Amino acid sequence: MRRDSRLSGVLHVLLHMAEQGGPVTSEVLATTMDTNPVVIRRIMAGLREQGYVRSEKGHGGGWTLACDLSQVTLRDIYTALGCPSLLAIGNRTEAPGCLVEQAVNATLSQAFDDAEALLLSRLGEVTLAMLSADFHDRLAARGGSHDLEDAHAS
Repeated sequence: MRRDSRLSGVLHVLLHMAEQGGPVTSEVLATTMDTNPVVIRRIMAGLREQGYVRSEKGHGGGWTLACDLSQVTLRDIYTALGCPSLLAIGNRTEAPGCLVEQAVNATLSQAFDDAEALLLSRLGEVTLAMLSADFHDRLAARGGSHDLEDAHAS
């Protein structure tokens, strides 16, 4: 089963945007994410609707953050993405006739619900500012500057 990496990708893009002194084009962000600018524009349009980013048209335009990083949690961004599935596993059937499978489903469903609640709680504790601070700590430890190439250097 393919993993849904949208949350990771959007967080990546938002942190890159936070490092820029001005608007960042979809083309630049697409290069950073190794994807198509259309994909970036689609994602950013959804974030714009939620008030996390804004776009500026014309020469020198692009995407900028429209939020305070310390006020936005990973859970906020997860919700803005439409709450994609957190777990790649699930019950074999949703309404089994077999009593054994009903017992299995009940136990697994409770475990899945508990795991999702814990994960959502943790996502709600981490702000974009905390991610940015972690990036800056890593960058300082490497002795790099604040540009996109240093952030992606191995």
